[in-house]
Amino acid sequence: MKTKFLALAISLGFLFTSCSDDDNPTPTVGPTTGEITGTYTADQTFVYGNYTLNGVVKVNSGVTLTFEAGSTITCNKSNGDNALVVLKGGKLIVNGTADAPVIFTEASGIPGSWGGITLYGDAPINAAKASSTSTSEDGNFIVYGGSNKTDSSGSLKYVQVRYAGAKLADGNSELNGFSFYAVGSGTVLDHLVSYKGNDDGFEFYGGTASMTNAISYGNTDDSFDWQDGWQGAANTNWYAKQMVKGNYGMEIESSNNNNAYFPIVSNITLIRDAGTEPETSSSVEIDAIQFKKQGNGQFNNIVINGFGNYATGGVTYTGAAVKIQDQATNTDQVNTGKIKVTNVKMTNTTVDVLGATVSGSPLTISFPAGNFTTSTTATGAVMNSGTWSTVDGVDLLK
Repeated sequence: MKTKFLALAISLGFLFTSCSDDDNPTPTVGPTTGEITGTYTADQTFVYGNYTLNGVVKVNSGVTLTFEAGSTITCNKSNGDNALVVLKGGKLIVNGTADAPVIFTEASGIPGSWGGITLYGDAPINAAKASSTSTSEDGNFIVYGGSNKTDSSGSLKYVQVRYAGAKLADGNSELNGFSFYAVGSGTVLDHLVSYKGNDDGFEFYGGTASMTNAISYGNTDDSFDWQDGWQGAANTNWYAKQMVKGNYGMEIESSNNNNAYFPIVSNITLIRDAGTEPETSSSVEIDAIQFKKQGNGQFNNIVINGFGNYATGGVTYTGAAVKIQDQATNTDQVNTGKIKVTNVKMTNTTVDVLGATVSGSPLTISFPAGNFTTSTTATGAVMNSGTWSTVDGVDLLK
């Protein structure tokens, strides 16, 4: 009897061992693949995967396009113009994470190879001649400008845009890494990377949206740029590094409107590598923060490094931490206290404040007491490095 029980136990043991997890492992689900093209007229979610973006892709009003963490979206300039454009009333939801960002890129890895991401919202703008609307400069020629300050164009978290800033087939329209037209404060813009584009890293065209934890790296025009009365007031942790070619760290203008409001940005780092040249020799733009056309704002805790002199054709141009380009901006914004640049730590930068030469004479700039201050302890942008801030093994924050 003992022998029979022993045989039965051995048999059962063999049966259960044969059905173990080792012999039937759970299948590993890999990234899916597919094409993103045309105009989207219904909601669509792109699960984790590797996708091809083909053409100027548009998201219609009332439609939400969603991308899951870890996805990579690649276009190819050899196929023509490529861009992702979310029209007014549409939404883009990009759910990247620190360890699994969503990457939008171009196959050749050449700056200026596609149009990047453009959002259109319904927030107010104040364009040239105090107009509440204007026409986009992205080649889509869309009229933008609305009335809903809290409008949402979606949520972009942990997103990289690489090699954007294309000049489109018309030969004139240039696109940034991220372009925000009349985007409202209900839009989330957080942990974004604009990498080696051929225009601005980020540009706001009016609106009320704010951006946090942003990196502009190796873009050939301005690192951060805005116009049309942008009034985002909750911006923090902006980091820019220029190399080879680059213009202003921040280009600030208000389309020649003397606005009562202004944007607010805290914790800013602007770095310009030695030997970096302006984008074109015909327009030498080498200052860290430049104000023109009634541009204004409050900026605090700033680290500026490398915005020194530039010499070409026998002429030496002076680099400055802050440059005021015209008398109207000096009179209406500097003198009235609507420009505040405080706690600034400068290294390898020629002068702190510089007035442009107008009609043969340099502007005299005199900030009201406390509106321009320096510091030896400013930290600039403070962000945690990770996969989200890394491209080809290089941590962009180091």
